[in-house]
Amino acid sequence: MSLAEYIQEKRKTKDILIMAHVVCGYPSFEDNIRALEIMQSAGVDLVELQFPFSEPSADGPLFVQANEESLKSGTTIGQCFDFMKEATTLFSFKVLMMGYYNTVFKMGEEEFLRRLVKAGGTGFILPDLPLEEAVNIHSLAIEKDLAPIILMTPTSSNERLAKLGAASRGMVYVVARKGVTGSKTVIGDNVLKLIEQCRKHTDVPIAVGFGIGGRKDVDALRGHADVAIVGSAALRAWKRSGASGLQDLFLSLSR
Repeated sequence: MSLAEYIQEKRKTKDILIMAHVVCGYPSFEDNIRALEIMQSAGVDLVELQFPFSEPSADGPLFVQANEESLKSGTTIGQCFDFMKEATTLFSFKVLMMGYYNTVFKMGEEEFLRRLVKAGGTGFILPDLPLEEAVNIHSLAIEKDLAPIILMTPTSSNERLAKLGAASRGMVYVVARKGVTGSKTVIGDNVLKLIEQCRKHTDVPIAVGFGIGGRKDVDALRGHADVAIVGSAALRAWKRSGASGLQDLFLSLSR
């Protein structure tokens, strides 16, 4: 089942899906497994596993620190793929790779995609790879039934959104505001209008991220987006209260 089909099937019984985010190896792979167990039990539908990188340009301070600490502990790309394989074997939610193009470039696009398929991944998010430079990897990914996730942003013109929409597969990641991850986003008319604008240019499901902090934000997206992406809020909950804090957060989203 493709990513788009999976989301569409789940949406028959849920008015909005939840996608969570985990940085591989932070604080440890053991903690990662515990986090994924909590997410599964709380009904999370998708998880993006971030392969740590030294210069995560789309990420805010929380994730920058998590990336740095994971790398300092010795996390390798091989370990990340092994962990993804473990996650896709143990859990029923779909798993995406999130990272930066340098990781792919060093490995080679063909090898990266081969390993992603072998690990059970459904697709990938590379926020620093422009559409014009992604033609080859997107073509190869589609051949392998992988979804290359495209970002649509508040700064994209209608002409640009049309190009992005034409190339979209699996789902579109709508960036709710300018800047990096982590800061609070008010889900108001401007965000809902952005979703509506993006919807005109694609027929794949729409996921919204950057600053989705809790139940109030998720509720505001119901009826507008297909997926709410909860990243920094989850990491913040873990850092503040560990497993119990993470569980409280995700259970609050599903009630």
